[in-house]
Amino acid sequence: MSAQRAWQGTKGLLTNNVDKTRGWVHHLGMGVDERLKQKFASLFPFLNERQRRVAAASEALSLGRGGISIVARAAGLSRPTIHKGLEELKTPDVPQGRVREPGGGRKSIYERDPEMVAELERLVDPETRAGQSMPPLRWTCKSTRQLSRALGDAGHVVSHPVVAETLHQLGYSLHANAKTRKTSSRHPSREAQFQFVNRQVLAFLGRGLPVISVDTKKKERLRECRNPATKGQPTGEPEQVQVHDFPDLRLDTAMPSALCDVARNLGWVDVGSDHYTAGFAASSIRRWWQDMGIELYPSAGELLICADGGGTKGYRVRLWKGELQKIADALRLTISVSGLPPGTRKWNKIEHRLCSRISMNRRGRPLTSHEVIVDLIGNTTTNKDLDVTSTPNKYQYQTKVDVPDEQLASVGVLRPDFHGDWNYTIQPHRR
Repeated sequence: MSAQRAWQGTKGLLTNNVDKTRGWVHHLGMGVDERLKQKFASLFPFLNERQRRVAAASEALSLGRGGISIVARAAGLSRPTIHKGLEELKTPDVPQGRVREPGGGRKSIYERDPEMVAELERLVDPETRAGQSMPPLRWTCKSTRQLSRALGDAGHVVSHPVVAETLHQLGYSLHANAKTRKTSSRHPSREAQFQFVNRQVLAFLGRGLPVISVDTKKKERLRECRNPATKGQPTGEPEQVQVHDFPDLRLDTAMPSALCDVARNLGWVDVGSDHYTAGFAASSIRRWWQDMGIELYPSAGELLICADGGGTKGYRVRLWKGELQKIADALRLTISVSGLPPGTRKWNKIEHRLCSRISMNRRGRPLTSHEVIVDLIGNTTTNKDLDVTSTPNKYQYQTKVDVPDEQLASVGVLRPDFHGDWNYTIQPHRR
């Protein structure tokens, strides 16, 4: 009985020791992992590469056997990294101020493959290959991914971001087309005409007379098609439009005829639905005067129109002068016209004050009807207090109207000594 009791006592002692050993192992394998993860997560953001490696090695050394594996899991470091930290703890001879030893770290692509840059230049710069040492323009139509694949085929393995960085260092950059070349020579009277128009505008404004700038915006087909740019919409609810933007001549069109009061910064846009003719352009001026101009300038007997030198308001268009004569007779106004020199329509005031703002205001919105266009144009504003009035014009205008010489001769046109073809005045006939 005494021997049996002794064996049971020994067995209980061994069992207790095994349970204690399992609990210690469990503490090292689980509890220490969580504690170290929290410690490293709060400490590592303040340490550099070498300091993190040495701190992890110190923790592994304090844990004893199995500590390297535990620390590697908790710190997210590899075992070789921690072994390197243990070596650095034994021989801390790394130069001060350095994180890595001299020569450490991954070598640059330019050191590993010095021929890559020359091969890249050969692919994108045929002018240099032809013998021109400093070409005036450095450009390429190939994408960085295409160049990366071409370099790989030539034995130079490099990613497309590195290709983009190398091209930037070589002096390449992204460019859009620049409108610098002219198809025709500058008119010799260009500057003189600008000065003449400027004197005319200042003279009219100084006398409190109306000065308007007129132009035509692009014809628009009314359909549910994509309009470039974006607008504010609820997330995940874009406006639905047609997949294809093929032109359809059966659809209605909208033709905005714009007018800008230079002195008061007021805009007027007549949105027509028929053909854009000289009759439509003149009708827009008449409608503006009857709806707005006569109230703004009740005592004015003269009007100055600044227009392009071509199109339906060109100085060669007979119908334009004939329609202005009708307006002058009906409204009892003396109408002066000053056209911009050839090729300078972008200098027209209305282009910057009104037309560009209309295009910006309607971006991202499909133009589905005349009402939508009229509403979008009428809501155009700027930080310079531009106020725009937009009206629909449902009248029909005849095309290919012939103005005989007899009718043109009846137009009371007065021309100054300087460029009477661009600058002229139409007086109303006596009643």
